[in-house]
Amino acid sequence: MNFKLEKQRLREEVWRRLEEAGEARFPLPLQGRIPNFRGAEVAAERLGRLEVWRAASTIFSNPDQAQKPVRWKALREGKTLIMATPRLRGGFLLLNPEEVKGREAYASTIRGALQLGRPISLEKLSSVDLAVTGCVAVDLQGYRLGKGGGYGDREISLLRRLAPKAPVATTIHELQLVERVPVEEWDTKVDIIVTPKRVIYV
Repeated sequence: MNFKLEKQRLREEVWRRLEEAGEARFPLPLQGRIPNFRGAEVAAERLGRLEVWRAASTIFSNPDQAQKPVRWKALREGKTLIMATPRLRGGFLLLNPEEVKGREAYASTIRGALQLGRPISLEKLSSVDLAVTGCVAVDLQGYRLGKGGGYGDREISLLRRLAPKAPVATTIHELQLVERVPVEEWDTKVDIIVTPKRVIYV
């Protein structure tokens, strides 16, 4: 199997599905991105009702638009947010909810996090209680497919090493659930899949 080709075909299929169904949202087009989708806020609220979220004091999140409602919710609820910078160029940022009070919406954007967050060392990831990652596609075994840069896999691998007890969740649209993601040895999995309609524990 040509894994690179099969993965790209699956990405293109998911991006096409979301756009043709009218479920894709800014930024568009979806190609080359973790897709933002209609219902991302509903998925974030559903995630927020889980015990693992309620018990968490420090949340890790990817920087993509689809997970902005997750980051906003974390800060509004007084949780410490650790955010990866795009393509990990700037490492990781820590956002203290007390320091961004009243500006949570802005702080949950990439621009806001870069302005209001503080760069942190990798060791700080050991404090993470729950990680949230973005995906292009996920299968029911929890295998995920990112946009192709490998950054999501790097983030999850680091978290598995530094915060081994922290579960990894993703918020996606139902159209991003697929039968099978082509898997290579370095590919990572999620533990919890949350859509606007349901929660799937892997």
